[in-house]
Amino acid sequence: MPFSMTGFGAAEGPAGKGQLRVEIRTVNHRYFNPAFKMPGELASLEAELRERLKRDFARGHIAVSVRWADGSRTGGTLQLNVERAREAMARLRELQTAVGISGEISLELLARQMDVLSIDEPETAPIAWADVEPVVAQAALECRAMRRREGDALGAELGRRLEAIDQLAASVEERAPERLVRERDRLRTAVSQLLEGRSMDETRLAQELALHADRLDITEELVRLRAHLAAARDALQLEEAVGKQLGFLAQEIGREINTIGSKANDATIGQLAIAMKGELEKFREQVENLE
Repeated sequence: MPFSMTGFGAAEGPAGKGQLRVEIRTVNHRYFNPAFKMPGELASLEAELRERLKRDFARGHIAVSVRWADGSRTGGTLQLNVERAREAMARLRELQTAVGISGEISLELLARQMDVLSIDEPETAPIAWADVEPVVAQAALECRAMRRREGDALGAELGRRLEAIDQLAASVEERAPERLVRERDRLRTAVSQLLEGRSMDETRLAQELALHADRLDITEELVRLRAHLAAARDALQLEEAVGKQLGFLAQEIGREINTIGSKANDATIGQLAIAMKGELEKFREQVENLE
């Protein structure tokens, strides 16, 4: 069965001296479209992460969030530069005198001055891709499993749409011979009225009927329609990305249905063609969710 493009997966595991958490969210997209949000010390691993995701996801917008699950690598300590604070206070008082503004200079304003407060970042060893990859792989596995469950449900729904189109096509096939008989009788009556009682050339009439029947014949369209429906059913059984293939088959199915409708020359067949188009539109909408 196919895979949906909607999924979520998360995993945690040790990496370096910290505990890493990876979350993967995927939604519909025409192509493979990853987006990453991760700590600066892991930014150099983006290329490896992108290649790893390609192994599990053929299509979709893939949002990957990577963060430290504990506080072991969240940053350094807050440092106070007293000399810088005294210098900043002196300059602020000079500015106050120069512009003629009275009042107290607040601690909040002083603390906002450059280098008065700063964070002393600790030196940490670089994180290797080999440490990160197992956590990414587990999150991808969880996301893939959810996409598979949704894909099973989508596949079943798509199968029902194909079956509905097939049943409608069977009704068209059953109705088609009656339509030709009625058309023959209609032409015979019309010709008789035009001749006003004179003898009719049966051979010429038979030729005209044959030409007219050929223009109205939908046998080839029904055969191709059934072939496309069978190909779509087969694709739904594949363990791979089939969204693009099913999208192409939907176009071909639509082409045959449109031709059947244009050749209908029969109210009932016309209504059946419209019903097939309705089922096909629902099929197309669901195919957009498949990988």
